[in-house]
Amino acid sequence: MTEQSGARPPRDRRRAERLLGGAAEPAPPRPGRQHQAAPPAVRRAALVAGVEAAALAAVSLWLLVLTITSTPDDVGRALAEVVLVGLGAALLGTAAAGLARVAQWTRAPVVTMQLFLGLFGFYSASAGAPLVGVPVLALAATELYLLATPEARLAFLER
Repeated sequence: MTEQSGARPPRDRRRAERLLGGAAEPAPPRPGRQHQAAPPAVRRAALVAGVEAAALAAVSLWLLVLTITSTPDDVGRALAEVVLVGLGAALLGTAAAGLARVAQWTRAPVVTMQLFLGLFGFYSASAGAPLVGVPVLALAATELYLLATPEARLAFLER
């Protein structure tokens, strides 16, 4: 059986080409995304989340240095703490970039991280470290306020 130009190959051959990485038919062009400018409250929330992510990354590096240069009681627990703080920094950094683009998925992780940071700040402030706890509480409250403003809620609803 000979193939004619312009004729479609048999169904089995098309399936084999798809599965084995053969030449595929060109995909139709995707429609362009409409990029909407983020309102000022969402841009500020992205900035606050970025500052928090940078601070968490610095804390993670500081904890790593402390773990390496000192003798912790449990090295595994100390390294787990470094990894958890680093993951929090990565999550907030990624979410800050998503907030700047007004991506739908970013609000829940940011709010969840603010609740955790707020608890940490409250505990630190009440346990004798107000120089750590009060700024963390202030950043968490600012972030939650910015995401609760009407213009930020409308920006995420319109997407």
